[in-house]
Amino acid sequence: MSRVYNFSAGPAVLPEEVLREVAAEMMDYNGTGMSVMEMSHRSAAFEEIIESAEKDLRELMGIPDNYKVLFLQGGASLQFAMIPMNLMKNKVADYIVTGQWAKKAYEEAKKYGTVNKIATSEDKTFSYIPDCSDLPVSEDADYVYICENNTIYGTKFKTLPNTKGKDLVADVSSCFLSEPVDVSKYAILYGGVQKNIGPAGMVIAIVREDLITDDVLPGTPTMMKYKTHADANSLYNTPNCFCIYVCGKVFKWLKKMGGLEEMKRRNEEKAKILYDFLDSSKLFKGTVRKEDRSLMNVPFITGDKEMDAKFVKAAEAEGLVNLKGHRTVGGMRASIYNAMPKEGVEALVAFMKKFEEENS
Repeated sequence: MSRVYNFSAGPAVLPEEVLREVAAEMMDYNGTGMSVMEMSHRSAAFEEIIESAEKDLRELMGIPDNYKVLFLQGGASLQFAMIPMNLMKNKVADYIVTGQWAKKAYEEAKKYGTVNKIATSEDKTFSYIPDCSDLPVSEDADYVYICENNTIYGTKFKTLPNTKGKDLVADVSSCFLSEPVDVSKYAILYGGVQKNIGPAGMVIAIVREDLITDDVLPGTPTMMKYKTHADANSLYNTPNCFCIYVCGKVFKWLKKMGGLEEMKRRNEEKAKILYDFLDSSKLFKGTVRKEDRSLMNVPFITGDKEMDAKFVKAAEAEGLVNLKGHRTVGGMRASIYNAMPKEGVEALVAFMKKFEEENS
């Protein structure tokens, strides 16, 4: 069977070039006579893989020297607890809730201290980003938390919130490496890699060094301390070796493609094709306020559940797969991450036009 256009929100599409390289090295990585899946994480071969992955990521993002890059397990969801455990010195944090993942992080943090919801877009099913220019930031807040790109609802912070001098913590899972970013504006930014970077099973956390201390909440497990992983260069325990290896290949691919400026240009071009069609369509419509639209995740509906289901099924028969929206919102969603070629978006729009003609 030929490759499909995979619009899944995660685990998601990977660059074909990277998949081919991984396939070619599956039985013998770099003359070692074994797969990366089989090698010791303490071996010289793997040491080179993890060091080169970190170096390339630092170059791509322009990560300052006073930030540590940590390759961690447990996905983004484990960070919902790890962040308050490591950062809640005053036991107060402010959360901006713009979607399901921010909401889950907010609920988890409540186990560790006083958590204030200082802005939310729940009133309109998370279809917009609230104005965050003048928020009631708590005077003793340890940090302000956001989920920068909302995978389920298709919204994105175009301007970071005014945290009034407090540390900003951001979950960037679904916009990671999709555009240039000023790392120095964040205390921590982290993301699950299964959306825009690599296979499932890992989160990358970029943490400012002054936040990495032994001064954590009492009872914090050893594995939940950033210091444990920072001191051991992400090798305290056996890391997700294969995932780090594939991510490293994706970093090299991104550099070869022209880096994050070029990815932003491509992503804007792809998203425009789809949004322009949605704005002119009589059958389909987008669900997000225009100025808050994500370049990565595009939710849309027909307004008729049966028609939505018919569309998803017909699209799948055309090799346009995983277009069903998240179970909490229904409708459709096209995730068009870095590795989704422009041709995939064009094929989707061509099919949507045809479907509209046949069903209007």
